[in-house]
Amino acid sequence: MHLATISPPAKKPEPTIALINIVFLMLIFFLIAGTLAPPLDKDLTLVRTAGLEGREPPDALVVHADGTTTWRGQPIDTAEAVARSQAGEGDKENAMRLVPDRDLPATKLLEIADDLRRNGAKRIFVVTERGLD
Repeated sequence: MHLATISPPAKKPEPTIALINIVFLMLIFFLIAGTLAPPLDKDLTLVRTAGLEGREPPDALVVHADGTTTWRGQPIDTAEAVARSQAGEGDKENAMRLVPDRDLPATKLLEIADDLRRNGAKRIFVVTERGLD
């Protein structure tokens, strides 16, 4: 008796054309999306601030590494800082600027921000050093 050999079904080739089309469309998309923002003028030279001495804004609440706070160089608690800000010594919109020390734990910074909000600060800005090297 002779058994017929059964060959496996032929596999269809991979649809590489569809993959090429998708990659090509993505390439076109990113080329167009990358040019939406107008470039800076070629003759423009940006200001360098790397050598400037940093100072806190005059109406900022400075938070030291140990968690103590100062306002204009004088020790102060958060409730009094918000009261002074609302009395016109700071920002008119009840916005507080915090200048935290680099070594201040983040949990302590969050606690101080919560105290400021509980005492009436509507917005809190954290002033940081920005390195563009």
